[in-house]
Amino acid sequence: MRLALFQPDQPQNVGAIFRLGACFGVPVDIIEPCGFPLTAQAVKRSALDYKAEITRHTGWAAFLAAPQRAEGRLVLFTTRGAVPLQTFGFRQGDTLLFGRESAGAPDEVHAAAAARVVIPLRPGQRSLNLAMSGGIGLWEAIRASANES
Repeated sequence: MRLALFQPDQPQNVGAIFRLGACFGVPVDIIEPCGFPLTAQAVKRSALDYKAEITRHTGWAAFLAAPQRAEGRLVLFTTRGAVPLQTFGFRQGDTLLFGRESAGAPDEVHAAAAARVVIPLRPGQRSLNLAMSGGIGLWEAIRASANES
């Protein structure tokens, strides 16, 4: 299982996702460009002393062509999701993809995803924070894929 962030805008969320990946042993892919300078110093500062496995991709095409994408499904978390989180059948090799905080994921990202999952919210609420969505999504994916084994 992997976490992937498409052109993230908020460094605090990226830091929280790095820590999430480190704590659960899940690699993190960053699909650039980011909405902030993602320097080696910034990565170190945002991840603190957590040792996350981080792979940076220069763009969407580079991410799709990466060896890590050779297996498993691309599962996009989106407010335009077709399947509620709690009913989706996650698998061990899935990559959980999250769009930009400010704009979500563009149509080409939606088209490339094997599945589009939504975290159900109360009516009238727009969306959760990226790091919060990542934590909820990863936990459910780990739980559900463990039950499939």
